[in-house]
Amino acid sequence: MESNKKLRLHAVARREQRAAYLFLIPALLGLSLITYLPLLAAFGIGFTDLRVAHFMPNNPPPLQFVGFKNFIDIFTNPSINILNSIKVTIYFALLAVVGSIVYSMFIAVLLNRKVPGRAFFRAIFYVPHILPAASVMISWYFLLLDNGVINYIISQFGFERVKFLDNIYTVMPTLALISVWTCGNLIVIFLAGLQNVPRVYHEAAEIDGANSWQRFWRITIPCMTPIIFYNLLMSLVINLQVVVPALAITKGGPGGPGQGATRFMSYSMYQIAFINGEFGRAGAVAFVFFVVAAVFAFILFATSKRWIFYQGDEKK
Repeated sequence: MESNKKLRLHAVARREQRAAYLFLIPALLGLSLITYLPLLAAFGIGFTDLRVAHFMPNNPPPLQFVGFKNFIDIFTNPSINILNSIKVTIYFALLAVVGSIVYSMFIAVLLNRKVPGRAFFRAIFYVPHILPAASVMISWYFLLLDNGVINYIISQFGFERVKFLDNIYTVMPTLALISVWTCGNLIVIFLAGLQNVPRVYHEAAEIDGANSWQRFWRITIPCMTPIIFYNLLMSLVINLQVVVPALAITKGGPGGPGQGATRFMSYSMYQIAFINGEFGRAGAVAFVFFVVAAVFAFILFATSKRWIFYQGDEKK
């Protein structure tokens, strides 16, 4: 009887396993066709001299294998200067990610309180996230001009007008602040997490005499660490891929060729591929971009076990 019961359980487990694999097929196909194959193609293109001329109908030149020439060029050619692109991309991502996490958590804590018009304020803070990114950047561009509204307000208080987008020292913090302003999705996720923090923990701490800050730091934050990790990862991936500010308003500047303060890696790929028509070099940049993003994701996952708290985890 016991052996028959085990056989039936194994049969049920096998059927469930087959069903799981069947339902995973669409996701695996999409991931392979949309992510992995293009990544491999970009890596392969990076070893060739593929350019616009190869797509011409009349007498296209033969495609040649150039080895690591494109990878060497993007690091040594001063007009490309991939190291500068890596630097400004990481700088922007760090500013935007840290600012987004702190801002969205702060707003989520406020919106989690029972205040009049709470639903209205939740919608107000979420709306910037669903606005078209290019429209947001262009709108902020006009607000930040020398004769724009923000500089007019600054001048009314007796301060000099600020060149927000024309100064290499102010352009990146300015763009990062705009990115933080649009992180309504993180606010919604944090808000959902805050509403799932067990109230009994706060009640027990309150009985023990813990103040609001102690309850927030010792109870709310540990319970929210899985949500913080998810938002960190999503925000990191999104902000490392930043390209809209450069396309819409800064054009990679301020700064000279290859030295632009906002010449992000995605914008560098766009310019090399679709402006210069050098797809081989763009493929090399794309692979370097992938490596940079993978390194940051690996660091985040490798360090997550040290600070993420899961309820019911006996090891914590």
